[in-house]
Amino acid sequence: MKLTWLGHSGFRMEIEKAVILIDPWITGNPMFPAARRAEAIAGATHILLTHGHGDHSADTLAIAKELNIPVVGIYDTVSWWQESEGIEGIGFNKGGTVDLGGAHVTMVPASHSSSLSGPQGPVYAGTESGYMIAGEGHVIYVSGDTTIMADMEWMAEYHRPDIGILCAGGHFTMDMKAAAWAARKYFNFRTVIPCHYRTFPLLEQNAAALKAGLPKAEVIEPEVMEPILL
Repeated sequence: MKLTWLGHSGFRMEIEKAVILIDPWITGNPMFPAARRAEAIAGATHILLTHGHGDHSADTLAIAKELNIPVVGIYDTVSWWQESEGIEGIGFNKGGTVDLGGAHVTMVPASHSSSLSGPQGPVYAGTESGYMIAGEGHVIYVSGDTTIMADMEWMAEYHRPDIGILCAGGHFTMDMKAAAWAARKYFNFRTVIPCHYRTFPLLEQNAAALKAGLPKAEVIEPEVMEPILL
């Protein structure tokens, strides 16, 4: 399995027969080198969206139309885009599981907010979510934007993820200290990869506190467009 950070919360995940773009915010992302856009999206088979905020969804429709690939995510938003934008989509909801090229993706709770920008203010975009992605002998927990939740207890016990991709930049989500606490309290990760950090001065700029709080796990600080083999 190959995982490539696109900056902020965006990832390219190559797993089973799927190439999944997770929250691929590319245009205007200060972490992403614009000249490498084509490389980042080449061969993608699906777009997996955690919620509607622009720093996660801004490029979703453009990429979906360019590559003619489905957007996968909360039913409310995906079904609306299918009708209004003519895209392919796979809309589902919490507890549902979809098969994306052999990778089994289950939607799980997150605790945040979700909206799209409209001409008169925020527009309802369903609810925020995380995902458990099972494939190639791993279960990967993609937290999406969230704080610590009691739901993490049953999610960990039921799905047993060994890899965690955790938002950890603070201010809008958990910070590094909180993400480490949640990982220790609820999960048994072998590998943890932070995201939603470094993008702006407001967010945490390194994962030192996460590493300090998880001495038994491998904490990998990703670099943009540098593949991680898992």
